Amino acid sequence: MSDAKIDTLITLLKASKRTTVLTGAGVSTLSGIPDFRSANGLYSQKYQGMSIEDVLSIDVFDQHPEYFYGLKYFVQADDAYAPNIVHTTLAEMEQRGLLKTIYTQNIDRLHTIAGSTDVVELHGSANHNHCRKCNAHYGVYEILDTALKGEVPKCTRCGGVIKPDIVFYGEGLNEQDLDRAFQDFARADLTLVLGTSLVVYPVASLPELTVSHGGKLVIVNAQPTHLDRYAELCLDDLNATFQAIHEWMAEN
Repeated sequence: MSDAKIDTLITLLKASKRTTVLTGAGVSTLSGIPDFRSANGLYSQKYQGMSIEDVLSIDVFDQHPEYFYGLKYFVQADDAYAPNIVHTTLAEMEQRGLLKTIYTQNIDRLHTIAGSTDVVELHGSANHNHCRKCNAHYGVYEILDTALKGEVPKCTRCGGVIKPDIVFYGEGLNEQDLDRAFQDFARADLTLVLGTSLVVYPVASLPELTVSHGGKLVIVNAQPTHLDRYAELCLDDLNATFQAIHEWMAEN
């Protein structure tokens, strides 16, 4: 990675008064979390004779919640995976006023664990959970011990099945989160797209709003995306890029 590209990135960050971030699976893989769609990703595996994608449908969850919890993958202890240089640097950037909001497609809670406070989990996470029967709400630590055993957490009020607020296939994204995202990306001076190939809609369309409203776009992703031609800067190494940002902040 050239110093000139890092200098350009730093200049863009310093000039922006409103920076918005979108993160995807490439950020999580730096922490050792398997991705979903690669050749050896989670979706290449089977569980209970079904594809993982099928297990993650709301219809299957309602019939067999034990399949989801039996995977023991989507509800993790805080120390199962550690935040990496991207998570920790983004948290420091927020503290310094260099970015406003992180929108993430990831469900691993690592942005929050790293210390970021303005995080919108577009595909949900196990930070919040609810009873499928009476809609009572539960925090992650209220179900964590049971879930880590691969058992189905039950509502203490009505005995119903508790489901993490992860967006399953067959469910829509949170409309309030989407509405906020549409506004934030349209108003952004700068959007950073990190570790996502921008193939899952409607989230993949959000950076387009920044470009169409006159903002600038930086993409850091190992593979090309359909928005590369509109970006001010394209980089392919998340680790090196955020090591450089971290070092710049340490010196300033």
